[in-house]
Amino acid sequence: MRAAPVIAAVGATPVKAEHAASSSRDLMAEAVLACLADAGLADLSAVEQGITSYESDHFNLQMTLGAVLHDTIGMIPKPNMRIEGGGATGALALRAAWAQIQSGLCASALVYGVEKNGRGLSSRSANQLFALSADAEWEMMIGGTYTGFYAAMMRAHMAAYGTRETDFAHVAVRNRHNASYNPLAQKPMQITIDDVLGSMPIAEPYKLLDCSLLSDGAACILLATEDWARAHCPRFRQRPPVYFAATGCGSDTMRLGDRYPHISNFRAKREAARQAYAMAGIREPRREIDVAELYDSYSGVEIQAVEDLGFVAEGQGGAAVSAGAFDLSGDLPVNTSGGLMGRGAPVGATGILQAIEIAQQLWGEADPRRQVAGARRGLTDTHAGIASISVVNIFERGD
Repeated sequence: MRAAPVIAAVGATPVKAEHAASSSRDLMAEAVLACLADAGLADLSAVEQGITSYESDHFNLQMTLGAVLHDTIGMIPKPNMRIEGGGATGALALRAAWAQIQSGLCASALVYGVEKNGRGLSSRSANQLFALSADAEWEMMIGGTYTGFYAAMMRAHMAAYGTRETDFAHVAVRNRHNASYNPLAQKPMQITIDDVLGSMPIAEPYKLLDCSLLSDGAACILLATEDWARAHCPRFRQRPPVYFAATGCGSDTMRLGDRYPHISNFRAKREAARQAYAMAGIREPRREIDVAELYDSYSGVEIQAVEDLGFVAEGQGGAAVSAGAFDLSGDLPVNTSGGLMGRGAPVGATGILQAIEIAQQLWGEADPRRQVAGARRGLTDTHAGIASISVVNIFERGD
């Protein structure tokens, strides 16, 4: 296998409830310009490949948006591919770029993602569109929504392991607090567990403040061989190298009902982690990983994730979360960016934003109030639907 690709540069827009004056192409251009500035590049002429990440033609009001964005940022006539995989889209796009570079097909690839799924549509319309990401023939038409599916999984987890509502309320409080140290974050909040428990019921046991955000935003990462990055990116030469060291991808049945009675956790996430850990040579993930960005689409999902990623045994996630094991002061800080709950979740950009947070942590460039001291290895965990597709990517500082 070739040497792992490096993160040569990163760029992102602020994540907002709505960028009312900006289209998807405007946001993407802003993120790419930020990435160019981060790299020390004048333009994209040396970059060999573009990979476009977005989930929905409906949210973006544009078919074949990948071609539009590739043209907008000036990468014609170079190769382009569009990746779509629900909430896992950005992480899958990075995985695709990893494969392109590892295969020798290119030495550099710009992975760029965008979504406008904030207030441009009502929450009702957004939930209807998200429901189309479920099995539209068997689930949507009988009223199935992702909030309901996730709530059913969390009820099963509570019944099996005694997980408490205060456990996942801790996630909602902590991640929104972490967002206060992230200048790109959509909704930093200083709230209490009682605030979460007292917020409007959505689908038992989840309440309004247990839910992640609908967001507008864009992000991009320039991946490359180390030789290419050193030859073309002055800023890269001034930082410790961060390698895209490992990647794993797992899947599960589309319909939650087909998983009964085993619905308390995510099989696909366990498989993705198994693959990534094997590639990275990780045997004790909680000890060997320094920082992680987890897919907190709902507060309880983070509890399920710390179990499925092997940070704690199955059933122990709630107690570990409540004890502060994954806080900024804990032994494995997670969602230092604020996660989907505090930073926000523009779907096509989400997995890329996670990787940007890990890169900045490993470079030592995060805000000092959220910087994890001495971080050398970081993980991102992203999934689609109810983890019908799950992706785990691992990044390592090389000096």
